[in-house]
Amino acid sequence: KIRDEFRGGKINLEKTHKLLEKLDIQCNYVHVKSIFKDNDRLKQGRITIEEFRSIYRIITHREEIVEIFNTYSGNRKLLFEKNLVQFLIQEQYILDMNHTIAFEIIQKYEPIEEVKRAHQMSFEGFIRYMGSSECLIFKPDCRRVYQDMTHPLNDYFISSSHNTYLISDQLLGPSDLWGYVSALVKGCRCLEIDCWDGSQNEPVVYHGYTLTSKLLFKTVIQAIHKYAFLTSDYPVVLSLENHCSPSQQEVMADTLQSVFGDALLSDILDDFPDKLPSPEALKFKILVKNKKIGTLKETRERKGSNKHGQVEECEEIYQAVEDEIEGSEALVSSENNPGKEIETISRGGLPLFKKRKVKVALALSDLVIYTKAEKFRSFQHSRLYQQFNESSSIGESEARKLLKLKAHEFVLHTTRFITRIYPKATRTDSSNFNPQEFWNIGCQMVALNFQTPGLPMDLQNGKFLDNGSSGYLLKPQFLRDNKTQFNPNKPPKQSDPVTLTIRLISGTQLPPSSHSSSNKADTLVILELFGVPNDQTKQQTRVIKRNAFSPRWNETFTFIIQVPELALMRFVVESQGLIAGNEFLGQYTLPVLSMNKGYRRVPLFSKLGESLEPASLFVYVWYIR
Repeated sequence: KIRDEFRGGKINLEKTHKLLEKLDIQCNYVHVKSIFKDNDRLKQGRITIEEFRSIYRIITHREEIVEIFNTYSGNRKLLFEKNLVQFLIQEQYILDMNHTIAFEIIQKYEPIEEVKRAHQMSFEGFIRYMGSSECLIFKPDCRRVYQDMTHPLNDYFISSSHNTYLISDQLLGPSDLWGYVSALVKGCRCLEIDCWDGSQNEPVVYHGYTLTSKLLFKTVIQAIHKYAFLTSDYPVVLSLENHCSPSQQEVMADTLQSVFGDALLSDILDDFPDKLPSPEALKFKILVKNKKIGTLKETRERKGSNKHGQVEECEEIYQAVEDEIEGSEALVSSENNPGKEIETISRGGLPLFKKRKVKVALALSDLVIYTKAEKFRSFQHSRLYQQFNESSSIGESEARKLLKLKAHEFVLHTTRFITRIYPKATRTDSSNFNPQEFWNIGCQMVALNFQTPGLPMDLQNGKFLDNGSSGYLLKPQFLRDNKTQFNPNKPPKQSDPVTLTIRLISGTQLPPSSHSSSNKADTLVILELFGVPNDQTKQQTRVIKRNAFSPRWNETFTFIIQVPELALMRFVVESQGLIAGNEFLGQYTLPVLSMNKGYRRVPLFSKLGESLEPASLFVYVWYIR
């Protein structure tokens, strides 16, 4: 079949690349180009069948995999079915192993028919199996929803985004529907919508008092309706940052009801009159988070009545001096809804909390059921007065202070109430904070700017790979129990630590350095562990000079992890730069407890979160608990 390609004589680089792909050999064009150049003896840009064979051998031959194959193959040419079973049990930790599974693997990956018929596997078949999705580091069980989804909502970490409508910076950047669509497709389950009065009684979405462009509220809701449940069946919370006059709030209520129809949760579920329902009970539902007037009982009594023109005033507490005011609503009250400032509650002469009256349209208020927005005052105030369906948003700086001073109280608070953390207002460039410190204390909604690539979004994407990318992760028991003693800043009393060992064997087809004219990079790998402060650590390999195609490190790293339930492992590949610092080439992040044991492939992703296939690392993972 290969001969046919050479009927007309030699072939060029493009044809070589296509032929390799036809033979199921995944390869990066930059590497093929460089190897083609080395093997094109006459330097005419065309190669013979012999030269093609040597290119094929260079790309497919991986010494480190040959070594494993030879260990289990008696004759170093073929693996018998029993050898494969032995390998899968001893090295890959497949415990419920049997000959049927081995036979299926041979059927699927062995390219040579007569070898396949003899229930054997050639090296070609073995390398195909090792390069397949079955040998990825991420456990296949974690790729589906496997956790108990019947706990109340406050028992879950919920994938959440901040200023979802922005796709670049917070002051001038465009507002775009793509922000909502891409967040939903990534499994995000809590979206933020900043609403303002628009012309012709049509509310608009944009970042108030800035020059970001405007979207119609209606268009945003239609886009959310279309994409809400594409990636996950579990509920979506719309966090409304509401600056609209009562008449436009009524338009919002109409839009939400007409677009979402029955998917909009607008009444309590009979089974959950006084506690939060579970993600399971709320499948395919949209929840509205906004200020609310009166009780859930009163809402139910008004069901079906005409609420047009009915406006109530509610008292709102806000902080007069704060560096992170959601939507800056505490600095300027909307012209259409001038808050009447009433009184200042001062502490030591400093105005800390102010009260003002805000007008809320009853039609919108009654759509708020289990996610009533309430200003956070203090843990003590919450213990005494906060209702089960009230949740508060806390800015990252205030949350960080509370985390330092009252970590245990913070944990107890999040066992009972949904708590959302958002980036401070001074992050006008849409940069993000490290979400790990707030997951460590059980905050359910840690809202990040999804449009901004980098470490925080790598952690977000890595954490929420788990549980079938459903956007909901059941919190560990010690963050759900309302008598918990857990404090992330102190080593746990009865810990169940994990000893994790990773042998970093090699890399294959890594992205070359941007400074290289061919396919070279001075490659190194950093293994970073994120978790409670005590578990945070990083280790790195030595540098392999001028090799991005097949660097081999063969170095072993051990991590002792006190709180593995909260730990994430991040593999970062860099090219050493002595003057300008190291250059990022790719990364992969996943929860430590979602790691597969044995010989595994670590796929790599770019800074923007795009797959860099076939670039990957080859590792051996082992852990004991």
